[in-house]
Amino acid sequence: MDKQENEMERINQIIRNACYQYHQGKVEEAEKDRIFCKHGREHALDVARIMYIQVLEQAIPIKKDVVYATALLHDIGRWEQYEKQVSHHEAGAKIAEQILSECGYDEEEISIMMDAISAHQTDKSDDENVLSRILYKADKISRACYACPVTEACYWEDAKKNKTIHY
Repeated sequence: MDKQENEMERINQIIRNACYQYHQGKVEEAEKDRIFCKHGREHALDVARIMYIQVLEQAIPIKKDVVYATALLHDIGRWEQYEKQVSHHEAGAKIAEQILSECGYDEEEISIMMDAISAHQTDKSDDENVLSRILYKADKISRACYACPVTEACYWEDAKKNKTIHY
């Protein structure tokens, strides 16, 4: 197995991981009747792909599987926000730590990803962690507010809504 295949195998380990499946299932169950943007696998993959495009376009030295792992796990704690009123960013980072360690990521990679996940709710334009910056941006531009039928009822302030296609 070459290096890229080995790195992407870690991504496949994440999606097969029992802890990941449990928590992602809880998110999807909690949002089954939600009319606003959901935080399921489709959203996570949209974020991953946008992040990776940013990495390629800006020649940022971050491995593809680190980008994908961060995106797949960035909203994994969302159900705890709904049920326990805790920040999904903080809950997600804790959950991600367990999953990432079970899937072969080293301490440095886990630390960088946990930092990005725990802080993805705020603008990271001045953050030293480049992964935080690209996660924040990709998470926001992945949303198609310009085509959303309930955009007027959305709690996001207008300045955060994606009213145009970004690239």
